[in-house]
Amino acid sequence: MAEHTSSSITIEAAPADVMAVIADFARYPDWTGEVKEAEVLATDAQGRAEQVRLVMDAGAIKDDQTLSYTWTGEHEVSWTLVKSQMLRSLDGSYLLRPAGTGTEVTYRLTVDVKIPMLGMIKRKAEKVIIDRALAGLKKRVESGK
Repeated sequence: MAEHTSSSITIEAAPADVMAVIADFARYPDWTGEVKEAEVLATDAQGRAEQVRLVMDAGAIKDDQTLSYTWTGEHEVSWTLVKSQMLRSLDGSYLLRPAGTGTEVTYRLTVDVKIPMLGMIKRKAEKVIIDRALAGLKKRVESGK
């Protein structure tokens, strides 16, 4: 059974402002670090991305992948892998909760690579991806760009 990795951060902004940055896939290369290209392939009735192609470079893992997104209300988005060159599976989510004057963002990620990798190394890579994404999200939202 795959284990997940998760981490949380508080961002000094309203949940809607945080989710607006999360939903703006075209800008991911500006703040995520690992995403070099992002292309929305399909949208839902509300105009939110349902399927997104991402070109990733996360050091040991370079990949061209397509993810399917599910939006639950205004405070949660999750994704699952549709296709990838390097990954067997990838499941993740952002969950936003109001916290004082800001928003607590929890990022959860489970990755299974096609190449053999020790569980400890895989979890460390997941943690690095999550921590960089949360730090980039915080910086992007709080800078107001």
